[in-house]
Amino acid sequence: MGKIIAIANQKGGVGKTTTSINLAASLGVLEKKVLLIDADPQANATSGLGIDVEAVINGTYQLLEHSTTAKQAIVKTSSPNLDIIPAHIDLVAIEIELVDKKNREYMLKQMITDLKNEYDYIIIDCAPSLGLLTLNALTAADAVIIPIQCEYFALEGLGKLLNTIKSVQKIHNPDLDIEGLLLTMYDSRLRLSNQVVEEVKKHFDAMVFKTIIQRNVRLSEAPSYGESIISYDASSRGANNYLSLAEELIKKNK
Repeated sequence: MGKIIAIANQKGGVGKTTTSINLAASLGVLEKKVLLIDADPQANATSGLGIDVEAVINGTYQLLEHSTTAKQAIVKTSSPNLDIIPAHIDLVAIEIELVDKKNREYMLKQMITDLKNEYDYIIIDCAPSLGLLTLNALTAADAVIIPIQCEYFALEGLGKLLNTIKSVQKIHNPDLDIEGLLLTMYDSRLRLSNQVVEEVKKHFDAMVFKTIIQRNVRLSEAPSYGESIISYDASSRGANNYLSLAEELIKKNK
């Protein structure tokens, strides 16, 4: 039985999509069968894996409005053991379309629960907001990974996200766990980066992943080539960080 993990933080630019793509690719390389669901209208996880966003016919939008099945929406990627349900800019409209639908928070859950038998991990790349799309992802997920960038204002908005998770647990998904907080964009040369690491560990201790994702030029170049860091530069620091995170996750879920 697979595990569904949402990668969420309503702040933009914290490394959500980078983490979604590269954690999924790393798990695939470690011989886990992985599905990545792009639930962000910017569709960066889709283009970041080399898929032409304009050519997407069946994707997350069609899945949420129930006009396609999950199986019809799945696309194979060039990365080993990794499939994706892609997104398209039309996903922007779904929040408005679902607003008066019954059980609107459960649309994604209804469509992907059966896939847990076919994958070891299903990773959902959430939009940078706490709207209906993210709510659908949190309702469908077994756990959530929260990326936090090692920069000023890192903890700003975290309280809001944790409150949202609490209310999802109370109302829609009592089984939702916090898989962990992931420190990203770490630069050991900056005092601020080190202060943020200390601060987060002081407040959240055991909830923080041991692996820290360091700033890495190769990591930011990879998406423009439509590749994960694993296929773009397997010897880079970024690839090592994400492989280490994938190993930590697998160990945690044994």
